[in-house]
This record gives sequence, structure tokens and C-alpha cells, in this order.
Amino acid sequence: MSQNPPRYVREVMSRPAIWVHPDASLVEAAQLMRAQDIGDVLVAGDGELLGVLTDRDITLRAVAEGVDPLAVTCHAVCTPHPVTIGPDEEVAEAAARMRRHAVGRLPVVEAGRPLGVISLGDVLEPP
Repeated sequence: MSQNPPRYVREVMSRPAIWVHPDASLVEAAQLMRAQDIGDVLVAGDGELLGVLTDRDITLRAVAEGVDPLAVTCHAVCTPHPVTIGPDEEVAEAAARMRRHAVGRLPVVEAGRPLGVISLGDVLEPP
């Protein structure tokens, strides 16, 4: 039985990184998610990843709390310091990291800059 060669994050990740400025409103982020048909955006400033904002974050941390989505920033609601992975790491490591941290997606970061996202669906894709 032959083994498949390892796959690397850069081969399967979604590119480019879809991100918002930390001072963007939640409405701006939600509109971007709708336009891109995605459930999360990266929060980045000066080329550096600051957090991840999901549609669930908007719902639970803002809407459910009665916060005005035009008045609060993405940075105030996002999950700061997310678990990340590098583009040259193996897909198997991405899967292990997702499992270990109970997340369904990881920002792909190189030298502090967000490049894209790898999701559970990307990891499960056959080679």
C-alpha cells in the first residue's frame, strides 16, 4: 500500500484573505460576508492579523446584547489572537490543530500577515 505524499496548507487554503480593518463596523463586516458568501472575516490592521470575526460572533456578542452594529467596531467583537497556521505546514497539522482547539477554520499567516484561511472542508478534501 503506497502512501500519498503530504499536502501543504498553501495547496488547499482559500485565497486571498478576506479581511476588514479593526475600526470597520459590524454592518460593514456582515455586508462583506454576504457579498463573499462566507461566514467569517479576518480582522487585520497594518498588515497584521488581529482577530477573526464570525457571523456567530456578531450574533452572540453584539446583536444578542443589543449593541448597535453601526456603532461597535469589528475589533471590539472579534476573537482576538486566533490560532493560526503557516502556509508551509502540512494539512495533517492543520487538522490536528483544529481538533485540538475545537475550531473549524484557521487563518493562514506568514510573517504576521494573513494570506488566507484553511477550513475543515479544505482539510477533508481528498488529495
